[in-house]
Amino acid sequence: MSQINVNNLTFSYEGSFDQIFENASFSIDTDWKLGFIGRNGKGKTTFLQLLLGKYPYTGSIRTNTVFDYFPYTITEEQMQMPGSQFIEELKYSCELWRVICELEQLQETAEILYRPFHTLSLGERTKILLAVLFSGENDFLLIDEPTNHLDHEARENVKNYLSSKKGFILVSHDRDLLDACIDHVLVLNRQTIEVQSGNFSSWWENKRRKDQFATAENLKHLKEIGKLKQAAARASGWADQNENSKIGFDPIKEPDRNISTRPYIGAKTKKMQSRVKSMKNRINREIEEKEGLLVDLEKPADLKIMPLIHHKKILVNARNYSLTYTDGKQPVFMNLTFSIYQGDRIAIHGANGCGKSTLIKMILQHSGNADTHLHVMESGICETASGLVISYVNQDTSMLTGSIHKFCFEQNLDESLFCAILRQLDMERVQFQKNMEEFSEGQKKKVLIAASLLTPAHLYIWDEPLNYIDVFSRMQIEKLLLHYQPTMLFVEHDIKFRETIATSEIWLNS
Repeated sequence: MSQINVNNLTFSYEGSFDQIFENASFSIDTDWKLGFIGRNGKGKTTFLQLLLGKYPYTGSIRTNTVFDYFPYTITEEQMQMPGSQFIEELKYSCELWRVICELEQLQETAEILYRPFHTLSLGERTKILLAVLFSGENDFLLIDEPTNHLDHEARENVKNYLSSKKGFILVSHDRDLLDACIDHVLVLNRQTIEVQSGNFSSWWENKRRKDQFATAENLKHLKEIGKLKQAAARASGWADQNENSKIGFDPIKEPDRNISTRPYIGAKTKKMQSRVKSMKNRINREIEEKEGLLVDLEKPADLKIMPLIHHKKILVNARNYSLTYTDGKQPVFMNLTFSIYQGDRIAIHGANGCGKSTLIKMILQHSGNADTHLHVMESGICETASGLVISYVNQDTSMLTGSIHKFCFEQNLDESLFCAILRQLDMERVQFQKNMEEFSEGQKKKVLIAASLLTPAHLYIWDEPLNYIDVFSRMQIEKLLLHYQPTMLFVEHDIKFRETIATSEIWLNS
């Protein structure tokens, strides 16, 4: 066991005026199973790159540990080759037999190592890369979001595999995965960094209690400050009134006053002024104790959505619906029957490649909400209500380029309201000055979600909306959907989100 000691780490990207880290200090052990938690854009992936020595920084990172990083970058040339031919290029001295042993633990056969990499599913590719990653010895592994785009079965395999390992940092927003795989958390709070033992749920419960205590203490301090200010104002008023009465008095109205009372009045005034000074010192102490209480408080704003009401109860109706690719050889799915009623929130469930996104795109096409047409052969019935307005979140973010102003103009969105929603999703204002290709993947997803929330619709279709979205925003979105209960059709592999939101599921089997 060794340690990674971070002292006064300070880093910002060249040309950027916002700091990613400023005088950050903490220590972690290399035999921990460490979950890395923080909001989008807080610097999780950046910190992993700093450990790898990719960027210059000030401060120090002291360790004798060797790091390796997932995901590996796969070149176009390697995509055409079987994994067995290029794994040594990914990890120095990687041995094939070790990779095969790791694949067995991932419930996968060695056969996938001998097929061209581009022909493999996302789950199979991830398993090969993880097997290569863990095939070495004594490395401390940096694992960045391994389950994005993976179906339920692949996620379960990866979850069970990682839960049997140690000596890694896992960046993930999947609460189920974090609960199963980690024994410590490294958290990038709003203004501080903390290291704590336990999994996500234990940390979240501790944080919830800490936030409740901080809120109660803050309220107590505010009340005490208010009382002290009122008392100080009264005492100060009395002192001023007394001081003004030292010189000059009406002998008729104040027959007991004479010139000899002035020292008494002066002493009384001085005592009152001393009392006021003491109260102001107490006020300053209360303010100092109050400072810092709420710096890490997570209090997400309540989001809003504007669903439309359709005159028909059934918005989408499918009966014995089948899709086949135009080559006629490979069916997408067959004999699918379902209906979407107003108020339903239906999750589409199935393995990677079973046709979830294709079904979504065909519904968009039939309703007149699609920009492009898929070339597939249909049989059976798939009909949508006339005049159906759909708000769609695509799983692909590659089309997001240029400024937010340009995006709002092209999507016919009110820019001020759009930016307000992004702020509620905890995007910093400084991001609004950047082009969207500079955003993190989580921030890009928030752009698509904000656009959908701002678009009144009868049906909201979201295709893997939570990939890369931080856990705080996930819970914020859950709260929104449970409150407004829009009609939805969605694909999402986050088990906790699906269990919380879905009223029913569509299972696809190719």
